[in-house]
Amino acid sequence: MISLDSLPWLAAAVTERDGGVSDAPFSSLNLGLHVGDTAEKVLENRRRAARSLGFTVEQMVCAEQIHGGKVAVVGQEMAGRGAITLFDTLPGVDALVTATPGLLLTLFYADCLPVLLADPVRRVVAVAHAGWKGIVADVVENTLAAMQSSFGTEAVDVVAAVGPGIGACCFEVGKEVADAFPSPFVTFHSSTSKARIDLAAAVVSRLGSVGISPENTTVSDACTSCLPERFFSYRRDGARTGRMAALIGIHHET
Repeated sequence: MISLDSLPWLAAAVTERDGGVSDAPFSSLNLGLHVGDTAEKVLENRRRAARSLGFTVEQMVCAEQIHGGKVAVVGQEMAGRGAITLFDTLPGVDALVTATPGLLLTLFYADCLPVLLADPVRRVVAVAHAGWKGIVADVVENTLAAMQSSFGTEAVDVVAAVGPGIGACCFEVGKEVADAFPSPFVTFHSSTSKARIDLAAAVVSRLGSVGISPENTTVSDACTSCLPERFFSYRRDGARTGRMAALIGIHHET
């Protein structure tokens, strides 16, 4: 089995909520500029996250994240987009792909699943934001397709990691959402109109459907809603909560 941790040229991480400077309800490593936290504290948190991987905040590239399926292929000219201010964030995008060393692709989460991909043969990396809407919009498939069309990635070579998100234990939805989601990953309650969705299982299925090997895929079993001491959760805490980040980049060769 190959994991992201085994690739020496790669920098990748999914943050938790500790280790930053933000005050409650954003305590403490809130990385989202759009949630009402003090901008200066968010930027310090972003500096800390980037530094932990050997990057600077100016090397980050961030996307708007509208719960869709659009992917942006990122080059050096996009360094810093969305890192310091929301005004130059890449619009309408929920996944990022690059083969350029020195860029730190960064997306933000508070229940949706972070999906990180790496092609060790061609040194291509990607990150996707996979909530239920993004999964239905084929964000996973579109991300691999962008890696293939732009850089010649072969699915059999790809290493994948699915980070922490809301588990089926906590992701209860109404009939409208349940009907829109693929049925194998929806469990209906016999006594109510509510259902539960297993986002992680759906993402793993999508990865497999495009040819990414289960042997090269790792999946977190942590539920963001169940673990308030470790994770922010929109479903648990409402709109005034922080955001974790998934970050992935290619180190400059030395």
